[in-house]
Amino acid sequence: GVAVAAAAAPPQAGQPSASSPLPLRLGFLCEYDALPGLGHACGHNLIAEVGAGAALGLKGSLESLGQSPAAAAGLPRPVPAVKVTVLGTPAEEDGGGKIDLIKAGAFDDLDVVFMAHPSQEDAAYLPDVAEHDVTVKYYGKASHAAAYPWEGVNALDAAVLAYNNLSVLRQQMKPTWRVHGIIKNGGVKPNIIPSYAELEFYLRAPSLRELSLLTEKVENCFKAAALATGCEVELKGSANDYYNVLPNKSLEKAYVENGKKLGMDFIPDDNVNGLSGSTDFGNVTFALPGIHPYFYIGSDALNHTEQYTTAAGSEEAQFYALRTAKALAMTALDVIFKPDLLEKVREDFRMVKLKEEALLNIPENGKRPSLGIGAACASH
Repeated sequence: GVAVAAAAAPPQAGQPSASSPLPLRLGFLCEYDALPGLGHACGHNLIAEVGAGAALGLKGSLESLGQSPAAAAGLPRPVPAVKVTVLGTPAEEDGGGKIDLIKAGAFDDLDVVFMAHPSQEDAAYLPDVAEHDVTVKYYGKASHAAAYPWEGVNALDAAVLAYNNLSVLRQQMKPTWRVHGIIKNGGVKPNIIPSYAELEFYLRAPSLRELSLLTEKVENCFKAAALATGCEVELKGSANDYYNVLPNKSLEKAYVENGKKLGMDFIPDDNVNGLSGSTDFGNVTFALPGIHPYFYIGSDALNHTEQYTTAAGSEEAQFYALRTAKALAMTALDVIFKPDLLEKVREDFRMVKLKEEALLNIPENGKRPSLGIGAACASH
């Protein structure tokens, strides 16, 4: 759902009207989906707290300016009008709720968005990568495995060949590419030639262009296995591909400065060189400027484990979540009261997006990417 709170400028500053500019529209995103069998092993309960807490803190700060002229001393006049939106975004772990919200126009009325994700350290940016999920179904022909094996067409053989094809492909994969999957269905009984087999794979790469190249190579592995075994193959991609998260250096710098004031110990930029996971927030960063920092919760436990579920529900994690909410609210205040910063944030967004889109137009294989990129441009 969507909850909107209007944090307006002080009365003397002038409210939006037919003759005044529209308010600056800031959004705070909440996630709240858990993992089956594990609970909040990725800390999305804390994401919801941080998003709501940051929005409430920002709203309270802006309202206090209208009630206390002394508090507003030294700030630009007139104080800008601001609209604060808290946006609930479901199904980040599976499905891409933010992508559906983008398609529905939920982000059309926002200028800048903020959220933060629990981790093992404080980081203004981690390279969350693009992801494409694919389900592979092989259809063969059943037969008695001992009496008439030559009458069958083995779908499990196709699945095993596909898996092995991908193992061979890894020699030519870039170090930043990731392919991981499982065989979900491999037959019923050993004495029946399997007529059906199913696999599920996740493909990840640092950019949409590289993800397109990887997807083509992987799909050829699946098709080759079908050809070798005589099976029919059906490839079904995910409804929503996750885009890589675009950085915004100006927002990140402001967030780091505010976080340090609150005692955050950020990891050095030199350490931010490995791959992270994937998130539908990446798609958001192709639509408008935003920031998706990571924050320490008082534990070294790894996400998606029982230990992290415990850590995310601890009293200690509440302190770090509140601190992160404050840092986001302070960064939002910078965006509001520093017009130069807002312009830099918008320019960073434009330039990084243009660079990404330029790469999409010159793929190595001479073909345009086929991941449904264009429609979504109009994150797990």
